Amino acid sequence: MPSDRPASAAPSADPPARTESDAVEPALSACGVRRNFDTVTALDGLSFEVYPGELYGLVGPDGAGKTTAVRALSGLLLPDAGTCRVFGLSPTEADVRERLGLMPQQYSLYRDLSVGENLSFFAQLNALPRKVFERRAERLLAITRLAPFMDRRADALSGGMYKKLALSCALLHEPDVLLLDEPTNGVDPVSRRELWDLLYEFTGRGMAVLISTPYMDEAERCHRVGLMHEGKLLLEGEPGELLRTFTDDVFEVEGGDRRQLELALRDVPEVFAASPAGSHLRLVIQGGCAHLVEALTAPLGGQLREVKATFEDVYLANLRRAANAREATRRDSQGIDSQSKTPSKKSNGKSTSLGSEAR
Repeated sequence: MPSDRPASAAPSADPPARTESDAVEPALSACGVRRNFDTVTALDGLSFEVYPGELYGLVGPDGAGKTTAVRALSGLLLPDAGTCRVFGLSPTEADVRERLGLMPQQYSLYRDLSVGENLSFFAQLNALPRKVFERRAERLLAITRLAPFMDRRADALSGGMYKKLALSCALLHEPDVLLLDEPTNGVDPVSRRELWDLLYEFTGRGMAVLISTPYMDEAERCHRVGLMHEGKLLLEGEPGELLRTFTDDVFEVEGGDRRQLELALRDVPEVFAASPAGSHLRLVIQGGCAHLVEALTAPLGGQLREVKATFEDVYLANLRRAANAREATRRDSQGIDSQSKTPSKKSNGKSTSLGSEAR
């Protein structure tokens, strides 16, 4: 999971409250969406909904299926099964296209055109009357602070300025639904904060925004998030609530040789994640099992110190639980004993503690 990002101003404890809407119908929905590329399953029954005035984050590492999901929801890619809907209609319908804005992950602008020329081109694509275009472009240039750079070519813009220009082009026709595929990649901390401020402003006016990101810290900026892995959701909900209901424990191991500690804990099922944290080792441990782990770290000179859980810890714990569940299902189907890794003739139904597991 990417985590070594440039530091940015810390997000507020909670994002601005989403706009309440009387409409029951979601602005955007995916229902049981599946998509394969040869032998690779990119989407595996993906389902979620985004409502007007809501900022929804699809959060997951590279390869989780985020871009495929955005392409399917925008109508650029047809699913093999399941449905994608924008206000109850297929995203491929002409009436829907006018209500949908897309900012793809890849470069989508003409790099040899200036800021003003790119805006003008997208205005013509959307058949905007000149006066309407001029009024909207003036406002977008003001809020993105691109007005002084009207004559600068797109390929001469910084990463953050380029992303803000792409966002402006996607917003020219004032869509009701906005899809953003990893818009903060390569963006400096200041531009990143400004981009999020813009998204809050749009959702405050009732726009539904779907944003994909591999960065866990950005999950806390959304009204709701769906944590993706291998084309499906591991977990969904409001970021604050997901953190409050997190039942596992997070510790840093102080002292000892980090490499030796990693090796000792590598195959311990109660340790859901182990990652470097400066000179220490950060552990996500199954709730109530810290004493079992401490019995392994103490002889190596490592002492456990409890720390506050982050959203990345929530993701990693649920990722490990999902992997454990798949492995248990596989073993059950093959009749393999979880301890001996050989076909099991008889099970006494007793669980084995960490300390008595074969290493």
